[in-house]
Amino acid sequence: MDPDSQSRAAVEEHWRASERGDTESEHAIYAADAILDYPQSGERFRGRSTIAAQRGGHPASRHFTVHRIGGGGDLWVSECVITYDGVPSYSVSIMQFALGQVVHETQYFADAFGAPQWRTALAEPMPGRDISKA
Repeated sequence: MDPDSQSRAAVEEHWRASERGDTESEHAIYAADAILDYPQSGERFRGRSTIAAQRGGHPASRHFTVHRIGGGGDLWVSECVITYDGVPSYSVSIMQFALGQVVHETQYFADAFGAPQWRTALAEPMPGRDISKA
């Protein structure tokens, strides 16, 4: 398998393991000294064990739906919906690889919102979405 196929497969397995609640497999993608950044809160988590601990301690019931994975070389991006206790949060994960493992991930989160009325005449709803409400 070529390096891009290996990286894609690792990202896909990361999200499948996240959905299964398989903490060990979910975090196997990370280098021991990986960094995870959440820019919106200003948090940085350093090291695979710290990344796993903060995710493992999350109090909500979580589900992961991957909409798209793309990338090449050392940079891979995932667009996901992470549902916390039934409430969706839209997420973009940017993973930087080195030697077959993620060394740096930046993850952005956003809540759903309704489209402003002035734009609705120009827009169409995305599949499965209602643009009039969140």
